[in-house]
Amino acid sequence: MPSRIFVTGLGFISGLGNNVQENLNSLLNLRSNIGPIRHIDTNLKHELAVSEVSMTSDELMRDAGLPDDSAYSRNALLGIIAAKEAFSHAKLDKHPGLNIGLISGTTVGGMDECEKYYQDFLTNDSKNRFIETYDCADSTEKIADHLGLKGFMTTISTACSSAANSIGFAARMMKAGKLDCAVAGGTESLTRFHLNGFNALKILDKFPCRPFDATRNGINLGEGAAYLVLETEETNQKTGNPVLCELVGYGNACEAFHQTASSPDGAGAYLAMKKALDMSGETPDAIDYINAHGTGTDNNDLSEGRAIEKLFTGKIPHVSSTKPFTGHMTSAAGSAEAIISILGMQQGIIWPNMNFSNPMPELKFQPAGEIIRGVDIKLVMSNSFGFGGNDSTLIFKKHGVH
Repeated sequence: MPSRIFVTGLGFISGLGNNVQENLNSLLNLRSNIGPIRHIDTNLKHELAVSEVSMTSDELMRDAGLPDDSAYSRNALLGIIAAKEAFSHAKLDKHPGLNIGLISGTTVGGMDECEKYYQDFLTNDSKNRFIETYDCADSTEKIADHLGLKGFMTTISTACSSAANSIGFAARMMKAGKLDCAVAGGTESLTRFHLNGFNALKILDKFPCRPFDATRNGINLGEGAAYLVLETEETNQKTGNPVLCELVGYGNACEAFHQTASSPDGAGAYLAMKKALDMSGETPDAIDYINAHGTGTDNNDLSEGRAIEKLFTGKIPHVSSTKPFTGHMTSAAGSAEAIISILGMQQGIIWPNMNFSNPMPELKFQPAGEIIRGVDIKLVMSNSFGFGGNDSTLIFKKHGVH
């Protein structure tokens, strides 16, 4: 039974850039894309700060090489672009015969098209081809079709932990001998439904978010897609792909404390991190960096902070939330932040927790307020916590480190 899972491909589109390199350039230049809404026709356009992918849906369609009249949601288009980049990065098209799976996380699905044409559905059938895009699995099927994948595929919808759970589930399938490799991650587009739902919860900040800051006031929503190619060690010996890093731990817990809030003591977050750490075989003091879920809400940052302090009883690693760069990409956040963590490992960089200035009095640690360069990062932990208390943690290890 295969035991080691290697990362050999990355694909990423967000408000920071349309591919991995553009995202990395924005991160290195400390450039955020959080600002006014541009693409969505909503009454909240001038009220909320978000991070949108620069291209319109029509431009995404052309970039993906699809006819203008195709029934593709923005969700599917973002997923196609990121998954195709990861697929190409790992040169999977050069290795016929591999049993490749696609595990994709999303929750909003094709709501962007369905909300646009709702009235049309009621009165005539000119836009009915978009009805099927409403289902979250529609984007997964369209990504698979675009990549020419005919094998196992599934869609995971656990809100903001969806993409992280997709990566963990892919690893489980591979360790069980069900897949040789997998394209795993998530995609999420901004919609009016999205904006109004979070706005109704009163957790959106009209200004750039400030995770782990005493003055934090909520989330900035973001959109995009991110996928990783995972290979078993045995498959990697066949493909010869350069190994970017190794996935050594993953953990999921569902504390079910509340429909939207995390438990005040961080029970679910602690359990997810502990499970991932136990699987990795590492001790807490071996973790060099935690890419925190860090949404900027009063509830999450206190809950996650307490969980970190409970698990890391000695020296707490470098901690930062990178959501002030990308916004909260909800279902795609887990894979986006996994890639950001891997890029930091490759570059020897601790990404800054931008906009931080006022320490939380309830916590003993502070996030990294500025970019830290020249760090030998061997192990990174990436947290993604979803509504309903579905909490997930991934741990990546630098390749070649024993």
